[in-house]
Amino acid sequence: MSVSATYFPTEPTAPTVKTTEFPGEKSKVAIKSLGTVFDSRTAYFVADYEKSIGNYLVDVDGNTYLDVYAQIASIPLGYNNPALIEAAKSDKMIRAIVDRPAIGNFPGKDTEEIIAEILKIAPKGQDKVWSGLSGADANELAFKATFFWYQSKKRGYANPFSEEENVSVMKGQSPGSPDLAILSFERAFHGRLFASGTTTSSKPIHKLDLPSFNWPKAEYPSYKYPLDKHEAENKEEDKRCLEIVDKLFQTWKVPIAGLLVEPIQSEGGDNHGSKEFFQGLRDITLKYGALLIVDEVQTGVGATGKLWAHEHFELSPLPDIVTFSKKFQSAGYYFHDPEIVPNQPYRQFNTWCGDPARIILAGAIGHEVLKHDLPALAQKVGTYLFTKLEALQQKYPKYLQDLRGKNRATFIAWSLDDATARNKFLADMKTVGVNIGGCAENSVRLRPTLVFEEKHADLLVEAIEKVLSKY
Repeated sequence: MSVSATYFPTEPTAPTVKTTEFPGEKSKVAIKSLGTVFDSRTAYFVADYEKSIGNYLVDVDGNTYLDVYAQIASIPLGYNNPALIEAAKSDKMIRAIVDRPAIGNFPGKDTEEIIAEILKIAPKGQDKVWSGLSGADANELAFKATFFWYQSKKRGYANPFSEEENVSVMKGQSPGSPDLAILSFERAFHGRLFASGTTTSSKPIHKLDLPSFNWPKAEYPSYKYPLDKHEAENKEEDKRCLEIVDKLFQTWKVPIAGLLVEPIQSEGGDNHGSKEFFQGLRDITLKYGALLIVDEVQTGVGATGKLWAHEHFELSPLPDIVTFSKKFQSAGYYFHDPEIVPNQPYRQFNTWCGDPARIILAGAIGHEVLKHDLPALAQKVGTYLFTKLEALQQKYPKYLQDLRGKNRATFIAWSLDDATARNKFLADMKTVGVNIGGCAENSVRLRPTLVFEEKHADLLVEAIEKVLSKY
């Protein structure tokens, strides 16, 4: 029996569509009502999560969608997964929810056990973790850790703060508030808070009207596809972009303490970087004494065929910090250097220091991912699906441009001519019972669950062809 069938013996065998408009009438009424107390303008439809199961998302109008968007890439094991429901019913979870501890000051007797579970699925070589509340929060916490580390290296890890530092920091002045920067990339998405918003550069709407730090942005490679037919051009593109990064480290007006990068720029268009590009970034951070922060918020926990996408690159040495959220249903960052722990307590701190309930759920997710080797399943299904999409591309090249994600499991995307064409395609896919998402201005991205199987891939390809055959 397949993994999906083991979890979901009553999962539908195909989508069902009951309305001619999306959102349907009941969703429209519910969205309008919700809008009186909450900004509901971004709602696609109103879901019925009690009826949703496995790879299928049901709306209040009774439409049953094959879901290859999975709550913006954040559902790991399908809707109403029985293993996660059992974890949610546990006494440990009840205590974590009802008596939510401030684990920095009052860790429970089970806190180390809870944390040990998420370390079982940590990236290779990372044996420490700090927990947070969201992907943006994880990245901002990583920035703080990076700046603390950078200044401690200058000061001496065990040395106390100077009187000048203590006085000047209260005025927001140097040396207590040093002029430092995080280098990120154009087209990146790292969150919508203040510092994470500074490093985000995918769409103006994500950060308009927010004050921004004056931090540098390098160019992320733009490859030609298929990759095997453009090796020379793409190698030159890697070289060009690495030279830009190196020059920014040399010339930026304040020291760059860390480099933040996604293994695959997701929100920004599913832009891929090569093994050579990422090793080049690792080498540059070592050259200039900066930390390498890998943002695995969207790429982590098996979606690319490995537990963590950067593991495809076999970086040496390993990244300094790896941030996570999304499919892990928790958030934070992994690391291994003990000097990334701030030199004094209460520097990296808040009331709850994350959320023990979410950490428990993350541990349960990790257990299932390892138990069923779901990265390998994703790789197998992704290879099967990519081959089918390549064949479809031959028939409809205008609508499957720059097909990318080969050998990255189900982390697959393609582009259309423009935003209008892409948005029409996304809307039309609902008419054939598929919930699918976009990225950047004109791209389509696939983000199915980790229990998406070949039978689901067949349904997806059939639905895509049904839509494209009418264009």
